Amino acid sequence: MNEIWHIGDIKVTRVVEMEVTGGSRFILPTATREACVEIDWLAPHFMDEQGNLRMSIHALVIDTGDRRIVVDTCIGNDKQRSIPNWTNLQTEFLTDLARAGYPRESIDTVLCTHLHVDHVGWNTMLVDGEWVPTFENARYLIGEDEWRYWDGEEEDEYGPILTDSVRPVVAAGLVDFVATDHLVAPGIQLESTPGHTPGHVSIRIESKGEVALITGDCIHHPCQITRTDWCSSADFDQSMGRETREGLLARTVDTDVLMIGTHFATPTAGHVRRLADGRYWLDVGGS
Repeated sequence: MNEIWHIGDIKVTRVVEMEVTGGSRFILPTATREACVEIDWLAPHFMDEQGNLRMSIHALVIDTGDRRIVVDTCIGNDKQRSIPNWTNLQTEFLTDLARAGYPRESIDTVLCTHLHVDHVGWNTMLVDGEWVPTFENARYLIGEDEWRYWDGEEEDEYGPILTDSVRPVVAAGLVDFVATDHLVAPGIQLESTPGHTPGHVSIRIESKGEVALITGDCIHHPCQITRTDWCSSADFDQSMGRETREGLLARTVDTDVLMIGTHFATPTAGHVRRLADGRYWLDVGGS
């Protein structure tokens, strides 16, 4: 299910690769069913009645009228991954992207919030046995700090991610390595949100007095809005990740900033509000 939001004159469109219920325990090990059912506001959108979390893997297209920017490119087809449900996918993602009005040739910018497996997959596609850039007319923006870290590491435990999804676009000369506060376009700016990875960024969108924030993985699931202490097993630095998350929530609570989650299931976006006990929740009623 695609969704569309308008932030002033800027349109953001969600294009889904997959949406699943359950199976998130490996990424959020402390988010047990018993603990999640106590956070009643998560149901029905972000959790089922048994406490199984709903999550989405999707890309977000930012359309300014002059620019077409894809934020994060999911898992991708034909990629060999260690997670059974993510390996050798054969999805209709590119077709769905085109149906949403964004054929791959029309994309001028690809922005990766970080370089994990489910955020870079469609950077490339398999053509005649070779990994080639999917968005051949785009500049790929990758954080300089993020690239410096991963370029010196062994391949990720999830598979040869750099080899099949990142290095080919670098070799093609399509990558710009940018700072964590890089101005992508008027009204679209990166915001440093480290912890999940060393150079992780979120994206702030502003137009005509309206503001939205694409989270990336500093918040994997809405349950972490209430339970900021629930950290991802994939976090590079869990303490830093929690500090980043709590700071972000404190800055956005009870404001008009629309939070758009990179893995939040439908309806994906809402406003951070304060619970009676001082913790936070995500109000999707007006999103």
